[in-house]
Amino acid sequence: MVDSLSLCVNTQTPLVQVIGTRPGGVTRRSVAATVRLSRLVEGTDYRLSPGGVTRMIAPLVRRLQSDGVLDEVHWVALNPSGPRTIDADGFTLHNVALDPDRMASYGHVKEAIWGAVHGLDGRGGDQELLWTDQYSEYAYYNRASAEVIQQLDRRYDFDAFYVHDFQQLAVGHMLNTLKPKIFRWHIPFDATMIPEEWRLWMAAYFNSYDVVVVSARRYRAALKAFGHTGTVKQLYPYVDPAEFSRPPRDEVAATLRARGLHDEEIILVVGRMDPMKGQDRAIRAFGSLAKEFPDARLVLVGNGSFSGSRGGPGLSKGARWRSHLEALVKKLGLGRRVIFTGHLPQRELDCFYEAARFTVLPSVQEGFGLVVVESWLHRKPTIVTCRAGIAELVHDGRNGLLVDPDQPKKLAEKMHRLLADDGELGRRLGREGYKASKRCTVDAAAPAEAKLLREVTGG
Repeated sequence: MVDSLSLCVNTQTPLVQVIGTRPGGVTRRSVAATVRLSRLVEGTDYRLSPGGVTRMIAPLVRRLQSDGVLDEVHWVALNPSGPRTIDADGFTLHNVALDPDRMASYGHVKEAIWGAVHGLDGRGGDQELLWTDQYSEYAYYNRASAEVIQQLDRRYDFDAFYVHDFQQLAVGHMLNTLKPKIFRWHIPFDATMIPEEWRLWMAAYFNSYDVVVVSARRYRAALKAFGHTGTVKQLYPYVDPAEFSRPPRDEVAATLRARGLHDEEIILVVGRMDPMKGQDRAIRAFGSLAKEFPDARLVLVGNGSFSGSRGGPGLSKGARWRSHLEALVKKLGLGRRVIFTGHLPQRELDCFYEAARFTVLPSVQEGFGLVVVESWLHRKPTIVTCRAGIAELVHDGRNGLLVDPDQPKKLAEKMHRLLADDGELGRRLGREGYKASKRCTVDAAAPAEAKLLREVTGG
């Protein structure tokens, strides 16, 4: 029998965000010892971070532990407002803190990299980023994360390190160890988007890992073309179907009534408030159809990301983007036809999925697009941007509809097609989409992830 492995996971976003709505609740200042998550109240003391990265890692860790692949697991993340350590019933969370000034500078660099990689910076990125004072704080944060990881390694003697997402790219370069290091790049990768002045330092960081994992086949090819000399593997992101439910009709109806909705046709867009998510494209396309379909409503679900929260870098991008979208709705005269729900708890979100006529992923760029998998799990037809990683699993007209987000008339045509559908097309797309979702579940991912860990550790 192969021995179980000990693993250290590193992300920017923490699994648990402290809310602190209860007087005398948990804070970093008030608690020095380890806090047991089971003794905290979800929704009062804490919430689980929304977003694909954390929702992938937690069920994977638990599955690999139950399969005997993993034993000791520690998870290091940025979480200045939380206690230093949280016992999450099977693995341990360690929170890294930054003071507000350093957090702001780190956030500036993070957003510069994000914007360039997603093609949102018309200047092609800050060419001199490496030489700015802000970059030194980005490096400081990665160094602080690496130091926490190395302190834990001296105590727990990990077999491997699994670092996630672009914010943490420098961590592997800063880990003073010969033990295996895996890096998972969760956002799009297009070498043509990388400024020439960034290529050497990004290549050095990538090459500090034994394996780099990407979400789509085209990202693997692009990273190789970029000049990466190491091993690159492509593994699809995934969700745990057990986290999703099919609420009964009466609960769905009650949830919608609470939002002022009754028998309307719902077009659902789920994603954080971010220009990259392309909600403006969906609003404009819907605006061209609103008069023809007076019972239709466009529902936008989502707030900002962890980076925009009080416990994170505090970037105001999400609030600014929502204000922009609200102004666009007003300009187009859509009034109450477009509904902003903000963040929804999973059960309430499940109700909206159940009620939706169809869903739309209109992103300008999208590393993968797990909301499409969520839609498929609810057997809903979906319109998907061709620029999402998951587009390579979508066969237009068979299990979804593909569209270029820069062609608003085409998006409107796809939306019109589903609104005018007698039900047969929607049912077929939903049925075939549900079949496709099987490739993006923790059941499908666990064997591949276990094999990867065994390969890098020689087990």
